[in-house]
Formats: sequence, structure tokens, C-alpha cells
Amino acid sequence: MYLLGWLYTGSMNSARTYYTASVLIDGKVLVSGGLDGATRFNSAELYDPSTKTWTSTSNMNSVRSQHTASVLIDGKVLVSGGTDASNSAELYDPSTKTWTTTSNMNSARADHTASVLKDGKVLVSGGLRAVSLNSAELYDPSTKTWTTTSNMKSARFQHTASVLIDGKVLVSGGFDGVGVLNSSELYDPSTKTWTIIINMNNALFQHTASVLNDGKVLVSGGYNGSTSINSAEVYDPSTKTWITTSNMNSARFQHTASVLNDGKVLVSGGAGGSNSAELYDPSTKAWTTTSNMNSARFRHTASVLSDGKVLVSGGAGGSNTAELYQP
Repeated sequence: MYLLGWLYTGSMNSARTYYTASVLIDGKVLVSGGLDGATRFNSAELYDPSTKTWTSTSNMNSVRSQHTASVLIDGKVLVSGGTDASNSAELYDPSTKTWTTTSNMNSARADHTASVLKDGKVLVSGGLRAVSLNSAELYDPSTKTWTTTSNMKSARFQHTASVLIDGKVLVSGGFDGVGVLNSSELYDPSTKTWTIIINMNNALFQHTASVLNDGKVLVSGGYNGSTSINSAEVYDPSTKTWITTSNMNSARFQHTASVLNDGKVLVSGGAGGSNSAELYDPSTKAWTTTSNMNSARFRHTASVLSDGKVLVSGGAGGSNTAELYQP
């Protein structure tokens, strides 16, 4: 019998942080790149939920961390940018388990966001390249090319980007190289323009943003420039407003947030969050603690598997370990 809570599963072949984890169409999880101490990787590996084991797959063409990974409509994974990777991008094909380079982005960037739009294109926004960026660009899988789109109103990195039900992209928070931002803006793919909307209640970066089942967006935690915070707020697309909701039990940043099959949001770990985890219930707007992870970790990843369990792996403090949360 599988008990509720956290249970260790097979460990990754490499300890890593600042990496990506992508749930593939076949249900496996692709982990790519990252950092272990001072060493950056081009290695990648696959987690198989049926065997609970990790196996190495072919290496990326470029060493990279603080990059993005996007699962395309055809099932391939687009990896772009990152520290050491300049403006390069590449594609992983699960059918052949190989990486191929694709055209370069127009700007080198790390700590950016990448959002798969409804038409299958990928919107990359912001990031860091010596200075914070307000530029954005689109990757078209059909032509394998990047084209610039209009700039964001604010330069930012370590922000969040959320694809809303209507197809627009909500960008919130981040750092502009001088101060922490509470600004937010919307990208409209039909007009390829950005519009400033009302500010969040809190200035923060290294936070999480989760699209709830009702289309609203839950932002939780983050760093305000001096300390981690436990506050949370919800964006309502119908009114274009931010509304504060109940605070988390623990202040945290560099954590993860996963929308479960029942609509609740599982938050785990984070700097300041130790090994703690908690659940947000949109129906009651309340946070409740759940069982602690076996390992304290931050800058880790969390992937919702096809069976509803959540795979958490790696991260600072987590070494190469991985564990499963059973809702």
C-alpha cells in the first residue's frame, strides 16, 4: 500500500541544481543541464515512473544552467539559453533520444522565462545578459526560427510567466538589476504587444506562479530584496486585479509549486522553507501543512506525473536524491 506523503524514489545519476525537468508525452521526465557546485553540465537523464529509475540519455550540445525547457506540441523539448550557453537553443527528440541544435535566439539570456502559446510557438521573455533584458522573441517549431516580438515594458529576470486560459501571457515580478519589481504585464499573441496591468501587492522575485483550474493565477512566496516572504496573492483575469489571499505557513523562495489533479497547489521546499511542504486550497483560500519532504532542498524541480504523484528531485541540499509525493 502506498502511504500518503513523501517517499524516496531512485536517485538521479548526477546531483544538480538550476536545471530543468520536463514531463514528456509518454510520461517520463527529462532532466537537463544544471549545476553541481562549480561544475555545469550538458548531461541529461530520464526518470521512468513505471520502474522508478533514472537512466542517462544523450548529452546536450551545450553546457548550460539557468536555462528553460519547453515541451512542444509534437513532443520534442526546446531548450534555450542559460548561463554558458549564450543564445543557443537545441531540441530533444524522445523518439531517438538525441539532441539537435536549432537556430540561435536573437539575444543571449539566462534566468528568463519560456511559455508555450496556444498556436505552438514559444515566447521567451526577459532574462539576464550582463544587464537585465526587456526583450522578447518567438520560436516557431514549424520553421525552427526565432523572430523578435515587442519588448516588455520592464526589464526583468527571475520573474514568472503564466499562459492564461485566453492565451495571453501574464508576466509578474522579477528583478531589474536595480530593484525588486511588483509590476506585471500581459502579452497578447494576437497583437504581439505588451500591456501594463495593475501592480502586485508585493514586490518579489524567485517566486512561483500557478494557473489554477478556474483560470486565476496564484503567486506564492519569493524574495523581496531583504528577506523571504510567506505572502500569497491571486490574479483574476476577468477583473485584471490582484487580491491578497492567506499567507503560507512558511516564508520561502526558490521553491516549487505544483497544481495537483484535485486543483490544490502543493508548495515544497525553498530557501527559508527547509523540507516543509504545504497545500493551498482555492475553494477555501487557506494553506494547510502536509508531511515534510525527506530532504530539505531549494532550486529543485517538481513534476506532476500522469498518475497524479509529484516527482521532486535534486536542488541545493537535495544532492541527487528524488522523492515522490502522493496526494
